[in-house]
Amino acid sequence: MRAAVRDVDPTTAFSSVRTVNEYAVAQLQDLRQYTALLSLFGTISALLCVIGIFGVMAHAVMQRRNEIGIRLALGATGASVLRLILRQGLLLVATGMGLGMAAAAALTHVVRSFLWGVTPTDPVTFATVSAALAVLTLIACYVPARRAVKVDPIIALRVE
Repeated sequence: MRAAVRDVDPTTAFSSVRTVNEYAVAQLQDLRQYTALLSLFGTISALLCVIGIFGVMAHAVMQRRNEIGIRLALGATGASVLRLILRQGLLLVATGMGLGMAAAAALTHVVRSFLWGVTPTDPVTFATVSAALAVLTLIACYVPARRAVKVDPIIALRVE
């Protein structure tokens, strides 16, 4: 292209020639960096969420060890104890997700300029993220609940 322009008018100067693809890549570079950074922060926050829920549920199970031991000694099944602990954890998670979705819906104007092809209150996105967080927190609640089922009633009652 430079040679063709020089053949037509040798006095014309231009410094850079880029293809449309090169121009588009350069324009989207900042957006890609922001997206990568936001994805990293989102992953870290989801990991911290799972670790926090696991810690809270493990602590709650340890505090209720005697109660769980009594329930098992009186004939409660492992499945009923598992449901009890999972219900408690999922109630906390549902409350947090409800508040989080309300806050996210209220703050969508902040990310509106970063979105292409979706609306800030896209129901599919909200549902997908909620389902992913629900699965992660169910796993985080399941491990302490599984430990609660394995509590030996005699040892749990003897500790007091």
